[in-house]
Amino acid sequence: MDRLKREFSTLTIVLIPVAIALNIAIGTLVLNLKVPLYLDSIGTVLVGALVGPWAGAVTGFLASFVWTLTGLFPQAIAWVGVAAIIGALAGAFRSGDWWEKWWKSILAGLITGVIAAILSAPIAAYVFGGVTGSGTDALVALFRATGLDMLGANMAQGVVSDPIDKAVTFFIIWAILRALPGRLKARFSGD
Repeated sequence: MDRLKREFSTLTIVLIPVAIALNIAIGTLVLNLKVPLYLDSIGTVLVGALVGPWAGAVTGFLASFVWTLTGLFPQAIAWVGVAAIIGALAGAFRSGDWWEKWWKSILAGLITGVIAAILSAPIAAYVFGGVTGSGTDALVALFRATGLDMLGANMAQGVVSDPIDKAVTFFIIWAILRALPGRLKARFSGD
């Protein structure tokens, strides 16, 4: 309980809506450009990396929920659990020195991406028939053309694009963390 109180300071409660807006703005832009990535978890990963796993999970969950409510991407509700896990993993990578070196942040992103792909593929395949309206639909179609069934095509797409997406996201957050003043980072007391 003490950990939760530390993670959800006033500063964190102010940061979460900003992170949600960041997720939705960048995610919607990338979605409309039909890029085969998502980049819709930058805010979630930032909160997880700065504050901790609980705050990251709440941010991911709320971001998908709010994105659905805005009508900009109604399908986002299906991935609230995955978004929460991405935020929790970003927070879990706070232990050790995952955020100290760029290549470790990228590795953490790759690991998170594989986990996200495994969790997301059945949702895309069984809830949406493999078509989610994002730029990754082209990859699903490509894998379907090679003879994979819907789940296999969604899993292949996820294993290709999700690790790249999360590696890019985690690298962006590494760069942001490097640029933030130490005094500001110290104010987030999720440890």
